[in-house]
Amino acid sequence: MSDHMIHRHFTHFTLAIVLLVVLMMPRMAQAADIQEVTSASGIKAWLVEEHSVPIVAINFAFRGGSAHDPAGREGLANLTTALIDEGSGETIARDFQQQMQEQALKMSYSVGRGWFYGTVRLLKQNQDESLALVNQALTSPRFDQDAVDRIRAQIISGIRSDLKNPDAIASRSWFQTAFPDHPYGRPSKGTEDSVTAITRDDLVDFHKRVFTRDHLTVSVVGAISAEELKEVLDTLFVSLPAEGQVTSVDQVQPKLEAGLITSTLDVPQTTIQFGGKGLKRKDPDYLAAHVANHILGGGSFTSRLYNEVREKRGLVYSVFTTLLPYDHTALYFGGLGTSADQAQQAIDVVRAEIDRMAAEGPTEEELEKAKKFLIGSYPLRFDSSSKIARQLLGIQIEDLGIDYIDQRNSLIEAITIEDVKRAAKRVFGSDILVTTVGPQNS
Repeated sequence: MSDHMIHRHFTHFTLAIVLLVVLMMPRMAQAADIQEVTSASGIKAWLVEEHSVPIVAINFAFRGGSAHDPAGREGLANLTTALIDEGSGETIARDFQQQMQEQALKMSYSVGRGWFYGTVRLLKQNQDESLALVNQALTSPRFDQDAVDRIRAQIISGIRSDLKNPDAIASRSWFQTAFPDHPYGRPSKGTEDSVTAITRDDLVDFHKRVFTRDHLTVSVVGAISAEELKEVLDTLFVSLPAEGQVTSVDQVQPKLEAGLITSTLDVPQTTIQFGGKGLKRKDPDYLAAHVANHILGGGSFTSRLYNEVREKRGLVYSVFTTLLPYDHTALYFGGLGTSADQAQQAIDVVRAEIDRMAAEGPTEEELEKAKKFLIGSYPLRFDSSSKIARQLLGIQIEDLGIDYIDQRNSLIEAITIEDVKRAAKRVFGSDILVTTVGPQNS
């Protein structure tokens, strides 16, 4: 079959599958019957069966993200994400990619600070062939030097571009200042020097230490039964080493005493990023803090910051805040962009609103609106097999329990005004670190 015919066949088939998924979304959104499945070799996964569409979605993660990169090899995990499917075993990259295309198999990898993520989407009718390709990629990536050099060059090009990107500069400055002697202060993509220093041996060592069964978390959604999944789990993962070793990372609190860090760049407007201490995901006040954050800046067009900074004063197009409960620290974080001559005013308004939230908390009306939105929008996280698989993986990683989906909305509903005020004071009552990147007069 020619490349053109393969592409045309794949495109037509993909469009048909997308249409089926869209048509079945309401039914899939109700699929919350989660089964815990354990294979013969002891590999566990959470499963939601959904046989209306002939697709199986597999999400998995290995503990060992960018925060675990060895000193001087920052960017190692990130580089690895782009090389896992660049050939494996005896199959070179071009042939491996063609086999994936012929099977309509989608496989991708990404990295966070604490975890290395994989996603697989395969057609039920091609399940055996697709699983063999995924297992091959996971167990025996080639790391051919030409592929390493090609991907390295692409990443370095991106790093150089980030040196001129205001958002990237502001974020890097914030994390370097908040975590000066900690892996969280290092750029996840690495630096040009650190990525250049990474060798094939480093990649092989990373794969050996991280791609192991004791570091593994798995979720599966789609046209597959629990009994079938037991065999699939062993097919995919049993040939990985039983145990590995990731670089240890200490618990840390952000250093916020610096207050304001400014950088100049020849750009039309000023980028502002800000944040402070947050709460870990298992903290009893986390969900109340989540509600408080939604009211402050996480609720987009309905948030206080949007109303005060944009609607009333016209200082920005958008402004946001979010909670970041990492494995080894917890933050709230936010950002906005504005003209240089209005940057200080925007910062002052943001600080005032953060202080007001910490001191007073929300009103009863704000609380009820926030709870109604958060409860009503929750099902949208489960309107496709991919979203369900991603949510199940996150719930496992955060150790929230297999019944969390059923319990979550009732937990939100039970939050009181006293809960939110207490959580808001704990989070938004801390010091604030602000970084700005913009013209000289900002």
